[in-house]
Amino acid sequence: MQALRLYAGPRARQHIEQHGLRPNDVGVIPAAAGGPKGLILGPLDRFIFADWLAGSRQTVHLVGASIGAWRMATACLDQPLAAFERLERDYIAQHHPPPPGKKRPPPEAISAVFAGNLKTFYSGRLAEVLNHPRYRLHVVASRGRHLLHHDGPWRTPLGYLGAFAANALHRRALGAWLERVVFSSVEPQTGRTTGLPFGTHDFRTRQAPLREDNFMDALQASCSIPFVLKPVHGIAGAPSGCYWDGGITDYHLHLHYQPAAEAPIVLYPHFQRAVVPGWLDKPWRSRHRASSALDSMVVLAPDPQWIQTLPEAKLPDRNDFTRYAHDPQARMRNWTTAVGAARQLADEFAGWLERPDLARVEAL
Repeated sequence: MQALRLYAGPRARQHIEQHGLRPNDVGVIPAAAGGPKGLILGPLDRFIFADWLAGSRQTVHLVGASIGAWRMATACLDQPLAAFERLERDYIAQHHPPPPGKKRPPPEAISAVFAGNLKTFYSGRLAEVLNHPRYRLHVVASRGRHLLHHDGPWRTPLGYLGAFAANALHRRALGAWLERVVFSSVEPQTGRTTGLPFGTHDFRTRQAPLREDNFMDALQASCSIPFVLKPVHGIAGAPSGCYWDGGITDYHLHLHYQPAAEAPIVLYPHFQRAVVPGWLDKPWRSRHRASSALDSMVVLAPDPQWIQTLPEAKLPDRNDFTRYAHDPQARMRNWTTAVGAARQLADEFAGWLERPDLARVEAL
């Protein structure tokens, strides 16, 4: 294994020691925010959802924020292999040309294009996503409170300044400015909103049903990066207010997971080892460490040395849109090359599953 590294919490490692890692062991799959970095996980997504998990029958909770929510919604489509291939192509091909003299287009323009892309991608297929027989989708968004309850040229910058300061004091204090809202699919048997596969005592949280009349808005909200896209207002079936990127409150979904006893593993294809709680926690390295909340988690992540072999020795990232604003073809070539190389991640994971080697599993 040269490209892939495996990390596990203590409970997950004990399970692997006793049973290996089987598809029916997986009860939860998180998918992080991170923009274009998520592209590197495309080959793993295709292998996991179109091949490996197809041989199991248990309910699996898919929890996503931002691009992670888009990936997990795509996993619920009837033909996930073709759907993930299309997601990869469409994401790489997107281009948002800035106006003359500007580094980036206005948020209104990006939001309008993104909304159109989502409608085209999922047009006529919402029933597939929301009524999957096994997968229960949970889309995470961040709802503004107080000053951030509405968007505005002074309200939003001041609100996020307050949010940053509050979060610097304590992550819980961020809840005074932003709260986690989880849009969850409805159980087909009961018509009730699916229960969350994680505890919510760590942060201010609300749950809302994910339905055909709010799916597009919820998914767009989960991807609406502040100051890059406009927030989404008036989501049906949810509390009023402005909704932004789910990564603001839950960047890497460092949640208190509670998988079912019969499917005890949280399988996490991720683009790095650290599971950072919120986007505003990036500067606080002490918050990047694993906690007991992740004891049942197995992280699949690219080796940092392998990343050095990719174009520009890095993963695709959001800054590439600005750096290559006037040469989008170069960006698309780099991203396509990186995604092609990432097939090695899926190949190595498949090989490890056939012959599990505990020595390759590091502590999370």
